[in-house]
Amino acid sequence: MNSVLVYTHKLTNRNSYMFRLFFRELLGLDLVMTDRINDFAAATGPKVSYGEEPIADELFFYARSLVFETGIVEQNISVFTWEGNEVFYATGKNSALPFDPFCCGFYLVSRYEEYLPHIRDSNDRFDAHNSLAYQHNFLSKPVVNQWAELIRKKLVEKYPALVFPIKNFRFQPTIDIDNAYAYREKGFMRTVGGYAKAILKFDLEDVRMRTRVLLGLRNDPYDTYAYQLALQKKYSLKPIYFFLLGDYGLNDKNISSQNHNFRQLICHLSDYAEVGVHPSFGSNKDPLKLQVEIGRLKNIVHRDIFQSRQHFLMLKFPSTYRNLLARDITADYSMGFANEVGFRAGICCPFNFYDLDLERETTLRIHPFAAMDATLNLYMRLTPDEAFDKVKNLIVEIKKVNGVFSTLWHNETLSDEKQWKGWKKVYEDIIEEACSK
Repeated sequence: MNSVLVYTHKLTNRNSYMFRLFFRELLGLDLVMTDRINDFAAATGPKVSYGEEPIADELFFYARSLVFETGIVEQNISVFTWEGNEVFYATGKNSALPFDPFCCGFYLVSRYEEYLPHIRDSNDRFDAHNSLAYQHNFLSKPVVNQWAELIRKKLVEKYPALVFPIKNFRFQPTIDIDNAYAYREKGFMRTVGGYAKAILKFDLEDVRMRTRVLLGLRNDPYDTYAYQLALQKKYSLKPIYFFLLGDYGLNDKNISSQNHNFRQLICHLSDYAEVGVHPSFGSNKDPLKLQVEIGRLKNIVHRDIFQSRQHFLMLKFPSTYRNLLARDITADYSMGFANEVGFRAGICCPFNFYDLDLERETTLRIHPFAAMDATLNLYMRLTPDEAFDKVKNLIVEIKKVNGVFSTLWHNETLSDEKQWKGWKKVYEDIIEEACSK
């Protein structure tokens, strides 16, 4: 037996979305929802009611108002700790839980707070420090998955015959190719400009290294692809590569998409891993560029492109995701903060994007990541050892709920050069930890 009947006095897109997320996706149960009280009362088997009062002897969850509302208004949220869990939207004493997990979950996974007025950072992004999770110290916990486990325990207590499918922890490495090479394939003008910049800074080491690379006396420091493929083979990894193919600009400085060797690199990596588009910084202000960039990658690898991750993690709700949907992108990997590790949407499993403005669930699948190399080094300014400890704690939390641990790394991070000295080992240690039993 793995089917549950849920009654609520009013079926809405919001509460239907959340019950599907918790019961079907996170708990693996069959779900039937109804607003017909007589049908619910007459039914046998596991039953859940969601409202102000229980109907009979079913498992009852007190409902707060958020998932019955439409529109976006400022929420009066009071976070408290219950049995080690950070929760909000407190409920009445008759409820199975002292908080409403469906309203809590909806607030986080819909990114409700990102629709409300807020100050954006220097790159026009929602800052992690403005989030409810950061301000109340639960950003490092996949609380939505934890709440699903609390619901599961209550269901087991009430209906011990319920069968839950076994879910296993999974590691999903992803790699962004913002700048395929440090010195190679840059063309005459960019190469001369690179020399001039290094000389003005009296960076003779950069001059020396650039010259040796261009003369073929050493490998380009960003050319870490053979090493990545070796790791992939050693640990049976299934990475996803995201390629920046936008036109050159202040924040988009990859090699030209017409460059033969860059195109060969993309084809080579696509033989061993899945690939996706890395929409440029510039495409956020000109969505037509997104279609061009998708077309460039499709032309190179000769296959449809359905996965993406925003360059600079540029997310604006709901416009960014609407633009992706309009161009047949069905999976996005941008859900994470630039300046803090953890769980931006409070969850460590894929889920569908809910468009709050249109009040509907969409087919765009969001794949959240938990840690990015630049976050640990450049934003949080952690040492390699501190960074590994921080990520290890995230892995522990994800393994507890059998979720998906996704990382965002870059090819240059694995160079073990300059500001990334020692970070190659961090990546190896993270992989070892994620792949250990």
